[in-house]
Amino acid sequence: MSEQPPRTGPRCEPVSESAFPAMLEDDIDDLYDTAPCGNLSTLLDGTIAKINVTLLDWLGYSRDEVVGRKRFSDLLTVGGRLYHETHFAPLLQMRGEINGIALDLRCADGSRLPVLVTSTVKTGGDGQPLLIRTTIFDARERRAYEQELLYASKQAEAERERLRELVAELQHSLLPDPLPTPPHMQVGAYYHMASTDRIGGDFYDLFPLDGNRWGFFLGDVCGKGPVAAATTAAARYTLRTAATYESEPAAVLAHLNSVLYQGYHSRSHRHCTVIFGILTPTASGYSVTIAGGGHPAPMLLRADGTVEAQPTTGGTLIGSLRRPNIATRTFSVAAGDTLVLYSDGLPEARTGPGADRYGEDALRAFLARLTPTSAPVAVEALTGLLGTLERLDDDVAVMALSFDDTDG
Repeated sequence: MSEQPPRTGPRCEPVSESAFPAMLEDDIDDLYDTAPCGNLSTLLDGTIAKINVTLLDWLGYSRDEVVGRKRFSDLLTVGGRLYHETHFAPLLQMRGEINGIALDLRCADGSRLPVLVTSTVKTGGDGQPLLIRTTIFDARERRAYEQELLYASKQAEAERERLRELVAELQHSLLPDPLPTPPHMQVGAYYHMASTDRIGGDFYDLFPLDGNRWGFFLGDVCGKGPVAAATTAAARYTLRTAATYESEPAAVLAHLNSVLYQGYHSRSHRHCTVIFGILTPTASGYSVTIAGGGHPAPMLLRADGTVEAQPTTGGTLIGSLRRPNIATRTFSVAAGDTLVLYSDGLPEARTGPGADRYGEDALRAFLARLTPTSAPVAVEALTGLLGTLERLDDDVAVMALSFDDTDG
């Protein structure tokens, strides 16, 4: 066997059995008195029979002022005494122990000492209670930390509330309020924000044009937040401006596409889906021409009780292509008819936990049960429908236009 090299560095010698007493507490009374926590023992009626130096120092009392003269409840604040009588003492009697109760002790100088209290009932050999042993921990640092945490939580909630108010104000500024009412029509609109702290991108409007015509639109910008809000504002004002000198809805959407596509290669680029339409009065009602870019089909609720989807099939997203395909459609409306436009947040809503999306078929069936109806009634019904759906992941915009024989 080869010779082992000598060891280097400090050598740990085993501690002899006789050395252990010097390493341990050899004075139980001193350990009790100077423990880093408060200790006291009381009779069953609460009279203090024994108390350690640590607790006396915390409270500012001498032993003679406390032992045999005060009960444990006498060391508590008014609120603490009430809690001790109504909760602490009864629970201790029933359970035999109670752990980590937060209380305030009243010091000799009148100040308060926040503590955590644990008490155990000591019983004799016959199982009968003899006395109560209580351990008390100084909770000043913990209470200060909790107060700082509570303050920080309140500040954070105040900031969230200010953010929600700001988002609501910004969202409101992007929507017309109220919508004007064309002759022989009723109108209604509703906007549901899926998030109270993130501004959405849905938008709608109804406005007069020359020759007794009216323009209207409803759209949905991709994404949320400030960039989506900026795109929403740009879309609204571009559509209204273009409609003043373009007579065809497709040309109006082409202008919007040019504006949005300019930023295609930037990180702030956003596209949208949109339906833009023009109402032209006729002898029996209105002629409606709509142009669409990737948006859900408006629903036409006829006076005879039928529901007709008015799709703009083939229309591409506005702002995603240099030369988009913009689909158009023309139809007539008369007294008793109601046109409903909506954003995809409605059919894409969840009907329950883990359930499928609501879907356009269900929406069409829901609207069929309303028909015939008016714009305000349809919007009110759709608002109620939103409240029954389990989860709305996206904002929802709804606008309805109904036609009658009376001036609105």
